[in-house]
Amino acid sequence: MPSIVSVSTAIPPYKISNSETEEVVKELFKDSFADIERLLTIFNNGQIHKRHFVVPKEWFKDSHSFEEKNNLYIQHSVELGVEAIESCLSDKKFLNKIIYVDDIDAIFFVSSSGIATPTIDAWIMNELSFSQHTKRIPLWGLGCAGGGAGMSRAYEYCLAYPNAKVLLLCVELCSLTFQKDDTRKSNLVGTSLFADGVSCALIVGDEVVKGEKLSKKPVPSILGTQSTLMKNSLDVMGWHVNDHGLQVIFSKDIPTIVQQWLKPNIETFLLEKNIELQQIGHFVAHPGGKKVLDSYEKALGYDRGMTETARTILKNFGNMSSATILYVLKEFMTQGPEQGDLGLMTALGPGFSSELLLLEWRDSE
Repeated sequence: MPSIVSVSTAIPPYKISNSETEEVVKELFKDSFADIERLLTIFNNGQIHKRHFVVPKEWFKDSHSFEEKNNLYIQHSVELGVEAIESCLSDKKFLNKIIYVDDIDAIFFVSSSGIATPTIDAWIMNELSFSQHTKRIPLWGLGCAGGGAGMSRAYEYCLAYPNAKVLLLCVELCSLTFQKDDTRKSNLVGTSLFADGVSCALIVGDEVVKGEKLSKKPVPSILGTQSTLMKNSLDVMGWHVNDHGLQVIFSKDIPTIVQQWLKPNIETFLLEKNIELQQIGHFVAHPGGKKVLDSYEKALGYDRGMTETARTILKNFGNMSSATILYVLKEFMTQGPEQGDLGLMTALGPGFSSELLLLEWRDSE
């Protein structure tokens, strides 16, 4: 089975604490909401302590054109993308040897927070010494589900080509979508949650796992995936494109949907694999927010320990859309699950949709 042998993250330069963000938001929106003090409680209730952005907090006090924001998106996506790829291919915590970029067969590039044609992966291929024949598979518009979807597509590629080495690169610079004049409550909620982050994973086919022994310890092999779309739910999450750029769509019903819809979805997936929910030892979940994590626990009957790793990532980085789930996965891989441990990787996003992956930690022998 294809395996994930290395995961990296690239941290944007500006660290902003929760209290600093709250102060900026209060100053910007105090004249737009009569109950601004009550609304600002979402910052403390969200249990996010800090986040990282590609722009300083002063940037948010002014209005910016879509063109200006998108140019920043391209610039920082390339810079941080290069950093994440180089780190992923050389991390001695995970790999026995350095992997060179010209040995990569395909790049799955995932993003939803800016646009570029050619896509960012092409820009990066001009910065690093990739083979000119490296296959490029850009995926746009999957939002928070994008990391899971990209991993699923990389898994399928490596099933078809068991000698392949594939990169999954997720770049989300959510700060650059901020619209100062958007006085909807959903914008306020989004501002309390979303952050910037970049992550990268190296996925390899079965022949690479057996032949090259890249890994230093058991790594997650992917046993199967499931993609699910909830029909007639287009208004739950996504973007509305206006003259100022990408305007967030973020329904207050998301935690309820998660609680009611996710468990039967997961049970159907695991039943096909002859796995019971109780056998899952590691819940590699995209932490959409505190309420989403609470809904995971209620829906699946999990205690707080099962969501602790996801909560830690949310606390220290916020919701970085598609990139976040690889931050969570990296933390699990660093902790070093044992041979034979099972994990469930899950991410939810626009559509409304879910991506599920069944993982089993295995030695490379």
